[in-house]
Amino acid sequence: MNLSGGDGYRGRVPLGKDYDRQDCALARALEVVGERWTMLVLRDCFFGVRRFADLRAHLDIPRAVLSDRLATLVDAGILERRPYAAGRDEYVLTEDGLDLWPALFSLARWGDRHRVGPGGGRRRFRHADCPAGGADLAAGAVCPACGTLPAPSSLETRALDPDDDDGTRPERDDAVSRALRRPHRLLAPLP
Repeated sequence: MNLSGGDGYRGRVPLGKDYDRQDCALARALEVVGERWTMLVLRDCFFGVRRFADLRAHLDIPRAVLSDRLATLVDAGILERRPYAAGRDEYVLTEDGLDLWPALFSLARWGDRHRVGPGGGRRRFRHADCPAGGADLAAGAVCPACGTLPAPSSLETRALDPDDDDGTRPERDDAVSRALRRPHRLLAPLP
């Protein structure tokens, strides 16, 4: 085994879930949202995905991992479990969870600029309730038309225009992916 920290050692170090020796708000936040899959679960919750089966199908996430991430987010007050049918719950963002939107958006935009390549990301977000006519969100999740930080519920997301797609990404065919091909208000239930 390569102990130098190079690629041969990557991914083989078990990591804890906390940062006990770090007296820092970022460390406390990462204890809740810093585990693998958590930000993607939150992204889908902002898109309006609420049910376990839909989250699992759209994310291709192992059942046990999704159960753990959802339990962590519920325990932290980021998501709330609500019954929707006998023996079935859905997961809805709380006020604390909604406050994560600017961070999630900014991280996605960073990925568009530095990790996706030509053409940027696959989604756009528009301030649909903008008094100045609306525009795609700019850095920091701010609407450039009115200068505000809109609430997630006043945003519409849409897929990248097909003419702008470079064709290198496979198109998914789960129910959530199909629903997200059309413009959709954030937080409105899917699919």
